[in-house]
Amino acid sequence: MSEIKYYHHKESFALESGARLEGLTIAYHTYGTLNAERDNVVWVCHALTANSDVTDWWPHTVEQGCFLDPGKWFVVCANILGSHYGTTGPLSENPATGEPYYGDFPKITIRDMVNAHRLLAGELSIDRIHALVGSSVGGFQATEWIAGEPQRFGKLILIATDAKASPWAIAVDETQRMAIFADPTYGERRPDAGMAGMAAARAIGLLTYRGPEGYNLSQQNPEGHEGEHRACTYQRYQGEKLCRRYNAYSYVTILDAFDTHDIGRGRGGVSAALGRIACPTMVIGLSTDIIFTPAEMKVLAAAIPGAVYHEITSPFGHDGFLVEHGQLNDILTPFIN
Repeated sequence: MSEIKYYHHKESFALESGARLEGLTIAYHTYGTLNAERDNVVWVCHALTANSDVTDWWPHTVEQGCFLDPGKWFVVCANILGSHYGTTGPLSENPATGEPYYGDFPKITIRDMVNAHRLLAGELSIDRIHALVGSSVGGFQATEWIAGEPQRFGKLILIATDAKASPWAIAVDETQRMAIFADPTYGERRPDAGMAGMAAARAIGLLTYRGPEGYNLSQQNPEGHEGEHRACTYQRYQGEKLCRRYNAYSYVTILDAFDTHDIGRGRGGVSAALGRIACPTMVIGLSTDIIFTPAEMKVLAAAIPGAVYHEITSPFGHDGFLVEHGQLNDILTPFIN
């Protein structure tokens, strides 16, 4: 087991918006041992509401014989800026007031998250990274990072993601924000503000994470069942489950950052930025993903020089990358090795 660690950056941290954070804490986990040559680093970028403990949310990947084998690799995952799991975010203390930021937390971007990753890599004296891995919003971070530092990475793995937030994905985010903003408690300066809205937002988001096949497979009522539909109780359960571990201010902050994602900003466009990726790249799509469809993933792979595309067959939509660890390991273990 790996314990959470913290890096406290005491200097001012500039955001892409021009705002500054006076001091920055980054929570992170590491697995395995950094070798003498310091060339066995695999950096994992996590998704929307995940944390820096990869073993917590990505089962059967950080294990012997799997693609994140801690006996072979020094695996690093940093909690993203604005999140709820130890890195500076809306519930952190604002040095200017001595109270939590809540809704005063400044707007951040995916690029800001990556700049925080770069700070941590510097603190850990990691220059060269053998492989960069990102799925979903983690893939946003990975594409942004490699676009800014293409020579730093030996290999790139992108799973169910894109180089720019699509209008469809942004619309899903806006619908979730509308649910949160409809909660009259959102905006109150307390950590449990907006919880009913966030529960509804999570239920909306889950529809796109799983899709119709996943729901129809897993949420059918038994034959002859009378009473409340299993699909209804599942939606409420998932909303309540997020409320037990997250907060609405961080959720809105990360949704807003999601929508800023565009690796072509200031780099001559997405195609130009992707065209500068020089390392071996694996792009993986999911057969039933309706957020980042297989067609979109094939377009992403085609835009990266020499990239190889694989597709995982799963009825669980976008969340298939969390479930289909057997297929993932079969594809990625030989690639990363």
